[in-house]
Amino acid sequence: MQFAQRLAPLQSNVFADMDHAKAKAKATGKEILDLSLGSSDLPTPNHILEAIAQSLPDARTHGYLLYHGTRSFRQAAAQWYTQKFGIAVDPETEVLQLIGSQEGTAHLPLAILNPGDFALLQDPGYPSHAGGVYLASGQIYPMPLLAENGFLPVLADIPAPVLAQARMMVLSYPHNPTTAVAPLRFFQEAVAFCQQHNLVLVHDFPYADLVFDGAKPPSVLQADPDKTVSIEFFTMSKSYNMGGFRVGYAIGNADLIRALRQVKAAVDFNQYLGILNGATAALTGPQTHVTMAVETFRQRRDAFVQAMHRIGWTVPIPTATMYIWAKLPEAWGEDSIGFCTQLVEATGVAISPGAGFGKSGEGYVRFALVHEPAVLETAIDRIHQFLQ
Repeated sequence: MQFAQRLAPLQSNVFADMDHAKAKAKATGKEILDLSLGSSDLPTPNHILEAIAQSLPDARTHGYLLYHGTRSFRQAAAQWYTQKFGIAVDPETEVLQLIGSQEGTAHLPLAILNPGDFALLQDPGYPSHAGGVYLASGQIYPMPLLAENGFLPVLADIPAPVLAQARMMVLSYPHNPTTAVAPLRFFQEAVAFCQQHNLVLVHDFPYADLVFDGAKPPSVLQADPDKTVSIEFFTMSKSYNMGGFRVGYAIGNADLIRALRQVKAAVDFNQYLGILNGATAALTGPQTHVTMAVETFRQRRDAFVQAMHRIGWTVPIPTATMYIWAKLPEAWGEDSIGFCTQLVEATGVAISPGAGFGKSGEGYVRFALVHEPAVLETAIDRIHQFLQ
């Protein structure tokens, strides 16, 4: 049996590889402390669950959900965005509901790229961004994100022959995995660059709310208020702890929204309306749970960093996301996969190797702060024993 060549680059990814390592360790009797996956352990707020529960007996919610049936959610998303970022949005032409933002970032290349076209992606970056390009038979030009540049790409370093064949640039700040936050002036530079080179600017924005210490990450549309080249992706997974419900949305250029809608119409009928009713309640209801979630992750960040420093592993203090991006101990050099594999086999502590996010991620590991401080400190104690 023969399969399409586009599947070749999708044979493995960082999460699948670590899932295999975790299963192997668990089979030997190890208790797994999983810090490898950024899936929030916090509960979905009750008012969201109640909105979903109230929808269940209503037979009108039981059928296929087409585009016009998502209007209330799109209106709520547009209102939320305008209140937060001060940019007017048309819910009819500039908003598209998604089955998680990953659906959007993976499908958009199908609407933009012809076979062989380049997409400019962050390196390291979120694996699904590359997956969508491969499925569209595109090529990837990795833009290195280095600590000395604040984990921002140097746009001037992109070769002219690549730019001549490029059709899109994908950014994501606050950034997974490095936790970097981009200033508005960088987005202004990126918008001007994309306008100059006729590129679509894609911004994946899952951590819009998950920021600490007064930081306020900008929206890319604040640098492109006329939405000339830009589209931005949002998720309900991080701010509202709705990862399993799979709700996201895109806001941006009307032509890009229309094109993504065409792709979406060919592959799905949207999720259950009751779930969208819950997401609407999340966006329009009290935001105290968002504030509480941010404070929870700030406390975990502080406890984790202090415990790591106590065992002699110096890590930076992130201003955003639910992650710690840490340089490997010197003895491990540039072998993040070997470190993570041996760590979980020896201790049951699972973390993500930086190499799984791209070539420039080698030499780093990512910790997800998805447990209470006591569990995080237990994990660090095990890591300390492993290092000794």
